[in-house]
Amino acid sequence: MKTITTDSRKARRDTASQQALRLACRCAKVADEYRGADTVVLNLTSVTRIADFFVITTATSRRQMHAIADEINRMMKQAESKRIGTEGYDGDTWVLQDYGDIVVHVFNPETRTLYDLEHLWADAEKVDWQSAPEEDGE
Repeated sequence: MKTITTDSRKARRDTASQQALRLACRCAKVADEYRGADTVVLNLTSVTRIADFFVITTATSRRQMHAIADEINRMMKQAESKRIGTEGYDGDTWVLQDYGDIVVHVFNPETRTLYDLEHLWADAEKVDWQSAPEEDGE
């Protein structure tokens, strides 16, 4: 019988969390490339277990919301991270994409103000996604 130590479990969790952080920063960079506004990444690891990171951005049109969401999903598939849920894609106010460790929110300006996730999750640390290094020269 294989014995798993607490240290090895923690090391696996740390590795998974670092991978999720890299992917969350890549999601934010994609949103920025597609002209998402006021993009933020919130580190929720010390606040809740529902997700490790929220990526939040604002789009000015339904078309832009879809472009951001679609490109993030393409990049996440390429990184072998499967989307486990999506909400709001058929609407024009908010698209949510759930990847387990990462939840991406693409809002229109009014809906972002209404939900105010940065205030709701004010205990979460903001990640400096713009300074995050690219993985393996990507």
